Amino acid sequence: MGQLDGKVALITGAGQGVGQGIAFALAAEGAVIAVSGRTASKLDDTCKQIEERGGRAKPFPCDVKDEGSLARMVDDVVAALGTIDILVNNAQEVPLGPLDGVTDEAFTAGWESGPLATFRLMKLCRPHLAGGGSIVNLGTAAGKRWDMSNYGCYAAVKEAVRSLTRAAACEWAVDGIRTNVILPLAASPGLAGWIENAPEEAEAFFQTIPMRRVGELEEDIGRFVVTLCSDACAYVNGQSIALDGGQALIG
Repeated sequence: MGQLDGKVALITGAGQGVGQGIAFALAAEGAVIAVSGRTASKLDDTCKQIEERGGRAKPFPCDVKDEGSLARMVDDVVAALGTIDILVNNAQEVPLGPLDGVTDEAFTAGWESGPLATFRLMKLCRPHLAGGGSIVNLGTAAGKRWDMSNYGCYAAVKEAVRSLTRAAACEWAVDGIRTNVILPLAASPGLAGWIENAPEEAEAFFQTIPMRRVGELEEDIGRFVVTLCSDACAYVNGQSIALDGGQALIG
């Protein structure tokens, strides 16, 4: 038996990268995965791979920046799969660059796809999560950089997600809902793009990782989320947990 047998997990941004790695890991432990994202072909591919491994998954296209799209998706997931036991808020457009280089449009997109979408989706899923559900939000250790140059807007929207996580953990634990945030450093498409665009900065950064490697999407990040959502972590609530080989100190 898997650790998450009988659970239904809704994962945004699960068509690739960290979201897909989490989806693979949760499915391997018995969870039925509601695979959400903007690109239908990517969702279908994730579902196909999960099913080829013997798991269960269904695609649910959604634009997390659209409140109506989020509400319809939650209704569709519950209608198709019965409930939602686990919510993973992973989808995010990230506004990177110096303050003078980030446009209002890019910052707004980061806000709408990050903390605002997280806020909305947590509230939409709350009735279904009550009585033993788990929320895992995605943050970043960029907010702990000593030099915030080029990362101010990115860190700002992600730190807002951390604040919302803590609030939900304090307000909703009485209803049996645990809420935590992970801060992963993983081999995602976004990281690959950063390495390509800033190879010298990336190499210097990797030297600050005590384990001298980047996390694997499924094995390092996804499997931790499995444990976090399982009964083994039934008393873990309101925490910010860096999954980065020891690179950041989260206070």
